[in-house]
Amino acid sequence: MEQLLIVDGHSAIFGIEALRELHHGPKRHIARHELIKALRAIGDRGEWKVVVVFDGRQTERNYEGGAEDGILVIYSKARETADAVIERLAARFSEKGDRVMVATNDGMILLTATTFGAEGMRIEALEEWL
Repeated sequence: MEQLLIVDGHSAIFGIEALRELHHGPKRHIARHELIKALRAIGDRGEWKVVVVFDGRQTERNYEGGAEDGILVIYSKARETADAVIERLAARFSEKGDRVMVATNDGMILLTATTFGAEGMRIEALEEWL
C-alpha cells in the first residue's frame, strides 16, 4: 500500500501566510516555487508520494516532475478545475486501497475526497508537516 499526499496548490498558497505574502508581491510565481520546494522535502523522505495540483490554462493537462523528483505537479486543463483533478485522484487511489491524504481548505473538496475514502487535512495541518 502506498501513501499519497494530494495538495490543493492554490489553497496552500493562500492558506500559508508566508506564501500568501509572496503571491501578493511582484514575483507571485515564487510562492508556487517555494510551495513545491517544501512539498518536495516531504516526498524526498520517502514516506509519502506527493502530488500538488494547480489550475491551468492550457488545452492539455500539464505535468512537471515525477517519482524521481519526489513530487508530481499537475496543472489542470483550461476547462477543468484543479478541484476536479484532486477529487478524481482521491477516488482513483483510494479505490486501489492506497492511503490518500488530501490537503486543502476547500470544504467541498474535503467532503468529496473523504466520501471516496481519502483522509482530509486542512492547510494549517499541512504547514505543520512542512
